[in-house]
Amino acid sequence: MDCRRDASAASAGSILLTRLQVRGAAGVVTDGGIRDAGGSAALDMPVYAAGPCTLTNLTKRHVVDIDVPVSCGTCPVYPGDIVVGDGDGVMIIPRHLATEIAAESVPMELYEDFVLEQVRAGAPITGLYPATDTRNLDRFEEWKARNRIGEQPPGDGK
Repeated sequence: MDCRRDASAASAGSILLTRLQVRGAAGVVTDGGIRDAGGSAALDMPVYAAGPCTLTNLTKRHVVDIDVPVSCGTCPVYPGDIVVGDGDGVMIIPRHLATEIAAESVPMELYEDFVLEQVRAGAPITGLYPATDTRNLDRFEEWKARNRIGEQPPGDGK
């Protein structure tokens, strides 16, 4: 929901959000406020908002159109974009880049797992994250081999 980064009036409340959930919405992202934050948080779908807001202002918040490009926060969002959210926030992935981004994200997540293990063991971060010391990339490859990461599962037939 594009509220022009204005959280001074709610873009939705628990009744509208419940209605969206019942109609099959996977989640809601708004750069405006939401009413009934507790009820909204209790829904079976994620709701991301700029923050709670008690004010309902229908002159500020009304649906003009659907399935058109909008801006949410400062990010352009186009119909068909992939929206991913977790406890850290929300990101918008253009559909045409999804495969490329997914292919790069798995190795990056693995490298970050490796880095966390190294840091917990007392390793300094300099040269490790980001990997400006290429010896850390060699250690990462050894770590993956030791942990059997990247091997085909048994019975896969490949």
